[in-house]
Amino acid sequence: MTREVNIHEAKTHLSKLLQRVMAGEEIIIAKSGVPVARIVPIVQAKSQRVAGSARGKIWMSPDFDAPLPEELVQAFEGKR
Repeated sequence: MTREVNIHEAKTHLSKLLQRVMAGEEIIIAKSGVPVARIVPIVQAKSQRVAGSARGKIWMSPDFDAPLPEELVQAFEGKR
């Protein structure tokens, strides 16, 4: 949603307008009805994942890839 305000209103209510922007709203500032600026929320860039960053923090059982018990396989397949 976009809202247009004049310069005087923007100066008077800047804190309130910034709260609306932080909530995701876009504010257009106009001078004599002509848009001159836009206030939009900043989208934080997602941090890059680093391969190997969990090294030494994860433990895996030596038999983690052993076959499952037959009754568990049947339960997964809906046969039980």
